[in-house]
Order: sequence, then C-alpha cells, then structure tokens
Amino acid sequence: MAVLVVTEKPSVAQSIARVIGAGERKDGYMEGNGYLVSWCIGHLVELAQPDAYSDAWKKWNYECLPMIPEQWQTEVKSGTAAQYKVLKNLMHNDRVDTVVEATDAGREGELIFRLVYDQAGCRKPIKRLWISSMEESAIREGFANLQPGSDYDNLYHSALCRQRADWLVGLNGTRLFTVLYGGKVLKVGRVQTPTLAMLVEREEKIRNFRKEPYYTAHILAGGMDAATEKIAEKVQAESIAAASEGKTATVVSVTKEKKTVQPPKLYDLTTLQRDANRIFGFTAKQTLEYTQSLYEKKLVTYPRTDSQYLSDDMEDTARNVIGAVYKAILFEEPSGAEPDVRRVMDSKKVTDHHAIIPTMEIAKADLATVPEGEMRILSLAANRLLCATGEKHEYETVRAELDCGGAVFSVSGKSVIRNGWKDFEAALKRSYKTTEDKEKEDRKLPELSEGMVFEGVQTNVTEHFTQPPKHFTEDSLLSAMERAGAEDMGDDVERKGLGTPATRADVIEKLVKDGFVKREKKQMLPTEDGVKLITVLPDVVKSPQLTADWENALTLVAKGEYPMQAFMDGITDLVNGLVQTYHSISDEQKSMFGGGAQEVFGKCPKCGGDVVKGKFGAYCKNKCGMNVSRAMGAALTDSQVKSLLDGKKILVKGLKGKKGSYDAYLIPEGVEDFSYTKDGKEVKGSQYKVKLEFPKKKK
Repeated sequence: MAVLVVTEKPSVAQSIARVIGAGERKDGYMEGNGYLVSWCIGHLVELAQPDAYSDAWKKWNYECLPMIPEQWQTEVKSGTAAQYKVLKNLMHNDRVDTVVEATDAGREGELIFRLVYDQAGCRKPIKRLWISSMEESAIREGFANLQPGSDYDNLYHSALCRQRADWLVGLNGTRLFTVLYGGKVLKVGRVQTPTLAMLVEREEKIRNFRKEPYYTAHILAGGMDAATEKIAEKVQAESIAAASEGKTATVVSVTKEKKTVQPPKLYDLTTLQRDANRIFGFTAKQTLEYTQSLYEKKLVTYPRTDSQYLSDDMEDTARNVIGAVYKAILFEEPSGAEPDVRRVMDSKKVTDHHAIIPTMEIAKADLATVPEGEMRILSLAANRLLCATGEKHEYETVRAELDCGGAVFSVSGKSVIRNGWKDFEAALKRSYKTTEDKEKEDRKLPELSEGMVFEGVQTNVTEHFTQPPKHFTEDSLLSAMERAGAEDMGDDVERKGLGTPATRADVIEKLVKDGFVKREKKQMLPTEDGVKLITVLPDVVKSPQLTADWENALTLVAKGEYPMQAFMDGITDLVNGLVQTYHSISDEQKSMFGGGAQEVFGKCPKCGGDVVKGKFGAYCKNKCGMNVSRAMGAALTDSQVKSLLDGKKILVKGLKGKKGSYDAYLIPEGVEDFSYTKDGKEVKGSQYKVKLEFPKKKK
C-alpha cells in the first residue's frame, strides 16, 4: 500500500519528495519509497459564486438581497481543474490507504486541503504534517510525528466560518451599495473597508489641519544652544531674547539619567514587511514574494507567521544559525559578545509558526546566485537574529536648565555608553544604500554642574509651525492594520488586527487596483472615490470592531468552545440587518460615483442591468461578467452595442478566421459562458451567443 502526501505548492512537494524518497516524476505527482506526493496550487476548490445557486442571484438588484445559501456549494477552479483531477484520482487510487495533509500549517492551509478532500469525496484516514521549516531535519521530524487529521477538525471549522462569513458580508455588501449608488463597483470587505477608512480618516485630519506659528528664544553659551519652551507670540520671544543678550547665564539644574534600549524581537511577517518598506522601499507584496521564494529555497523559515519568538526547544538551532550567519552573510566581524538566545525563546508566544529566521542551508547555498531583492530580505532576517540576541544598547541623557535675564532655557544631550545590538543595525545600513531617512546625530554636552556661569551670551529667536499628522506609508499602514481593533481582542486570539500577516499585502494591492488608494512615492493616499466610499458606508463594515468580534469568535471555534452554527447565525443576522437598513438613497447620492451621467445603451442580456458607456467601452453596471463591448473577438461601436442589445443583427467587417478575415452579420441568440487562462490566472465571463449570416456576394 502507499501513502498519498498532499502539499500546498509544487515547490514544497518537490522538497518533501526528495526527503522521503519519492524521486520518480509522474504527471502531476511524484512517486517512490511507498509514497505518492502531489500538490494543490493554492485554492483548487472555492465557494461557488451567487449565480450557481439560482437565476435570481445572477442579477444585481436590491430585490434578490440578501443572498444566504441554504446549502453551501463549492466548485473546482477551472484554471487549476487539471491538478484537481490528478489529486482526486490519487485519493481514489486503490493503492492509497492513508492521506498525509502537508499543506501549510495554519487555518488557510487546513481549508485548502479539506475543500479538495471533501470535493473529491475522499474518506480515507488523514494524518497531519505540521512543520515550520522546509529543512530536511524539520521534514523528517514532522513525518516521525504525524498527528491524526481529526485533531484539526475544529481548526477547519474555524476556517470555513471565516470563508463563508467573508462571502456573505463581502458579496451582499458589495452588491447592496453598488446597486444603491450605481456606476462603479463599491467593494465591501471585512479587512479592506476598515483599512481604507483609516487612510481616509488620516487624510481628513491632514486636510483640516491649520498650521499655527510658535517661537522659541535661544541663548548660545559654551558651545551649547539652549532654548525656551514654545512661545505663542513673536513679540514675547523677542522680548525674552533682548533681556538676555550679553547677560550672564547660570546653570540651575543638571539631570543625568542612564537608559537602556532592549534588543528588538525577531521578525514576524508584518514587522519584516514594515522594515523592508522603511529601509529598502519594498511594497508589502514584494516582501512576501521574496520571503516565500527564500522559504521554497530552504533559506528561511515559514514566512506567513505572526509570532516573534522561537519555541523553547530551538536553542541549539538558533546558535547554529547564528554561527552560519557569521560565516555566510555577516556584514562585519563578530562582536565578541555571547548571543543571548534564551531571550528570543518562548513557546507560549508561538502560534502556528515561530519567527522568521534564516536556516542552516545558508551555510551550503551559493548566495551569489540569490536575486538582489531576496538577498536583501535574507540579510534583514539574518541581521535581526543577531540584533535580537545581541547586548542591550546603553546611553546617558543629560538635561540642563540655565537662567538668563530672568528666563529659563533648557538644553539636552546624549552620549552612548555601549552600542550593543545597534552595532549590527549600523552594519546593515553601511552594507546597503537604503531609502530610510537618516537619524539626527545626538549632541554630546560639555561637562556641566549647578552654579556654572557663562558670560556674555548671544541670543536669537526662531520661528516654527505646528505639524500635521503624517501620511501613511506602507510601513505605518501595516503597523496600523496590525494594531487596529487589537485592544478589543482577547489575549488568546490567534490573529489580532486587520487581516493576517499573509493577507495584509494583498488587501493593500486590491485597494490600489480598484482605484480607492494610490501610491505617491512612499505615501499611501485615498483617491476621491475612496473618500466617497467611506463616506457612504455604515460604521458596522468600516470599523475594525467587526474583525475583532470575528477573530475572538473564530478562536473559540478553533478550540471547540463555540459552535460553528452559532457563529454563522450571527453573520446572517448582520447581513439581514444591513439589507433592511439600507434600501433607498436620493438621486443626488446616486450620482456620487458617476452613476448619473452615463449614457444607457440598453439592458444586459445576462442579468438585466443597465449597459452604459464607459471610459473603455460599453459595460454592464452590475458587473455580472457579461462582455457587451465585443463579439466574435471584434470591438463593437456604440451603435452596434445598442443593436445587439435590442436583438437586432449587425454587420461586422474584418472578423478573423483560419483562412483570413471575412465580413458577416451577427444575430444574437442568447448568452454563453467562456473561460481561458492568461499569465497563469483564470479569466472567465459571458459573451454573446451569435448566429452568422454572410452577405450575398455581388455578381
């Protein structure tokens, strides 16, 4: 008999196959040593779209809302149907008696495997592989400690709840507000809507900010520049400066304080994305792609983690990796200090996966062949391991107050006692020309004591202005997403903030792609449509509170402490309430997103929605997937679009055929679906079903 191993990605399947001896390549899987190793390609099976449930749900109108399936349906993604068929056949292969679930160890990995397993109708026993690294030793240890699949049933139920709730709130909310306001599709999402709301709120604060001037009076004495507190009136500042000019300044107090800065924690995905954006200008999506590629090359551990610690049994691993970093990557000579590995270990703070660190493979790999972007991420992860296990940074602050002309002036300085872990940080910055803003150099004050006197001081007055809040960068936006709503989540919640470390990058990219957010250099700015959308959406879908409530509940579902049905009943109530509350708006509001000024060509033959003239041709306002601007591959004129919508035949010249181009009359006879794969992605929709009639040839 044989064991079937199912991974999430082909590259992971190859790594596992090499370790367990399945070296014979077959069509869609590998075989050997009693194992069959195959793979998913992300999600092979997904929740069915609304039009799969009923004809009524094909139409985008208020009357068919809310859409709440009685029995949930799934469907195989057409773009990856071939690989699904391979998996299904393998699951039903008579030789296979056990299936090893080797998809990524987490909520989504659980969902990807189980949906395929259920869709294929497989009933064979499941064993779960749960690993955080693609190193050979980790894979062997994982296979030696396979767990019963049933141990993860509740995690699967939690994943199903998340997926179905996103479907219900996302599709119903999107259709509801798109139908109400007309024109542009207004996407509603549990994560992307609150994220957009944060950007809009920050933009409003910046726009409404009114800068106010303030002034400070300065005395220059003993090489120091001491200044007053903020002064509202320029006349008052000038008066203080005049009263002090040429006078004697006396030190009235000196406060010294020794301070320490503890080393930073190891990287989880979000902190890695933030640093890569701040230091190298990488987008969150780029960082995830680079880190994923490094993981598949076995050079770093699993990237989609939200933990910044290693488990308690990883002390030897961490020490060995630090040694490998010094030999393979290090930017400068070892510091000589013994790394404090125990500081980064805490099993209680490791959820699905531990923090991101390099692996021992860096000692063997030819790092010169690693692409530059990936090498920068590997350098960050290596440097952070050295920083996190380095010595604390110690410095002394000095604050002095001087009396001159009856006014108090203060000055502060700082001197480093021991640089500690910041030596590693400085070494990284020296190694790369970074896009990070340079820090201000700390001033070191002369030795001061109370009663010290400075004669004949000089003075001046400087003007300053209050500063508005800063625009979000991808770094600060990721940080805000990570913190949003976190205070409302329980201590044992697996995923705090908006989204997960794995999904935040995609959320940001979707907002940009949909035209609600734009990038200007490093800044992330809401567009006009983004501002309008947040203006019209209710608080329940744009507040992080919804995500906080969900994650609290999903954590309990994953533990088996909260019924799946109770969670879904709450989501159903939420959707029903949305549809009942928001049912009509004024004509003025309907034109907010350009819905009022568009020319209507007719009714969509697929969903009955208005077909309107757009910037790039005719389109159905309901965005039902019907291609109304082309037929038989030919772009249609406005008059041809109107005629086809009226059911009339049209003459199209220059149609492409195997024997060259030709002219023909196209007679509409309904609608047919189409799908094809482009750049590895599935494209599907609907088009006119037409009958051809050829013009009579002239004699």
